[in-house]
Amino acid sequence: MHITDLSPHTPAHLEQAARLLVTAFAAHWPNAWPDMDAARAEVADALQEGHINRVAVNDRDNVIGWIGGQPAYSHGWELHPLVVDAAWQGQGIGRALVADLETQVKARGGLVLYLGSDDEDNMTSLAGADLLAPDPWPHIARIRNLRRHPYEFYQKLGFTIVGVIPDANGPGKPDILMAKRIG
Repeated sequence: MHITDLSPHTPAHLEQAARLLVTAFAAHWPNAWPDMDAARAEVADALQEGHINRVAVNDRDNVIGWIGGQPAYSHGWELHPLVVDAAWQGQGIGRALVADLETQVKARGGLVLYLGSDDEDNMTSLAGADLLAPDPWPHIARIRNLRRHPYEFYQKLGFTIVGVIPDANGPGKPDILMAKRIG
């Protein structure tokens, strides 16, 4: 496995990255990229000038993972998306892609990498909680992972939950905001 740029000059990689979005997100986030047209549009959008897009490629030149970074704020970058083929998960591909993105962002003067990790499918104890109450932090401090939500993966890589957007994806379906200082 090696990590390289996702480029418009490698159309097979673009198509494979789009297919990863559809297949990997179908189980818990089916509305994210419900079909190949939506996924191809996401890939095209990700290729904007100034964005970072890196892919993990196996020895057969197949994309097995994709990570993107988008500049935001003066020194902040959003990690979007991160996807690893189900057959390759648990083998360090996601970890390697995040580390590579951190290096790329740091080289561009970035100080913080952040992301939103939706809970649309009641995967954490934050789902259904009143996160617009006067003090949502007790809910956040006691978060529990009920069904393999990715927030714990990001915590293992040094990301911290820095907030939530209540009802971002419908009633009781928050977006969990996470960040990591890299600069």
